[in-house]
Amino acid sequence: MKRMQKEHILNDLQKKMVFLTGPRQTGKTTLAKDIAKSFKSSAYLTYDRAEDRKIILEESWLPQTELLIFDEIHQMEGWKNYLKGVYDTKPSKQKILVTGSARLEIFREIGDSLAGRYFLHRLFPLSPVECDHAAVDYTLDHFLERGGFPEPFFAKNPTDAKRWRQQYTDSLLRADVLDFESIRNLRAIRLVFELLQRRVGSPVSYRSIAEDVAIAPNTVRKYVQILEALYIIFLVPPYSRNIARSLLKEPKVYFFDTGLVEGDLGVKFENFVAMCLLKHVHFKIDTKAEDYALRYLRTKESKEVDFALVKDDEVKMMIEAKYANHTVHPALRYFHEKYDIPATQAVKELKRERMANGVEIHRGLNFLKSLDL
Repeated sequence: MKRMQKEHILNDLQKKMVFLTGPRQTGKTTLAKDIAKSFKSSAYLTYDRAEDRKIILEESWLPQTELLIFDEIHQMEGWKNYLKGVYDTKPSKQKILVTGSARLEIFREIGDSLAGRYFLHRLFPLSPVECDHAAVDYTLDHFLERGGFPEPFFAKNPTDAKRWRQQYTDSLLRADVLDFESIRNLRAIRLVFELLQRRVGSPVSYRSIAEDVAIAPNTVRKYVQILEALYIIFLVPPYSRNIARSLLKEPKVYFFDTGLVEGDLGVKFENFVAMCLLKHVHFKIDTKAEDYALRYLRTKESKEVDFALVKDDEVKMMIEAKYANHTVHPALRYFHEKYDIPATQAVKELKRERMANGVEIHRGLNFLKSLDL
């Protein structure tokens, strides 16, 4: 299927390098090769392959190559300076696309050798908006069961989807984690991973997890940061500006793959809403340079709203995700009445959409389809 980032990336390639990142197996390689069809000549070089690695190190691709695609090159020592050199000396017609399954953007904090030389695009799992755009049939129940990763999403039967997820998880927690950073205690990071699967939508207590796994809280924090850097989980921090007593500091945790969530359908639905909102936010950032962020609201008195869309550090919309409860959530009504913030309750199972106490109550699927990409 045609991914919505394609045209944006093609446009950006005419101006700078493009970094394409996102979770492993979301379709980055497929998209990169599809983009390559728009050029007369291209070279796809992955640092994981010995032959390609030799070409990369020797810069021995053909000079008339119009599009260079470097995959997983962040594993190369000194990769930023390498890309800077290639970019600064390339022929004017040659374009560079860099892909990777780790968060390449986190590396920009270490020096600024690539400053001003690239645009960043993040490819996330499929969503209802993207399926509508590509005329792909789906149901919300299918998303909650399979998640939005292309292979399990399009698998012919549930067993194939489960087999994919089993292999995917094992690969993430062994090869990817070890490639990213040297971890001695793989059992501990797997236990942290499994605990997080059962705490989706809840504030992360590093101390509580540390006690369950019998490791130090700082080690738990490190493991969570690794899982986040590898696009396995994402954290939604609390919003505090202009929200009185909204002082809880712990972020909430969600998975890019809704199929990994352990919990009831309500938790799975909340996770899927979170993923779609994050995709919406990053599309705004990557393609329009708008200052968006995904947050949640919670006071010391435990009044909590699942999500807040923040633009220019101001809450533009609050969203509460419910599986079947059509009654306005008390905290959502509280924040709406106190701060006059637009509020939406997205309900998976809802017969009739309506307005109640100034809060819009929408069918979950209709709300997700309204998130422009």
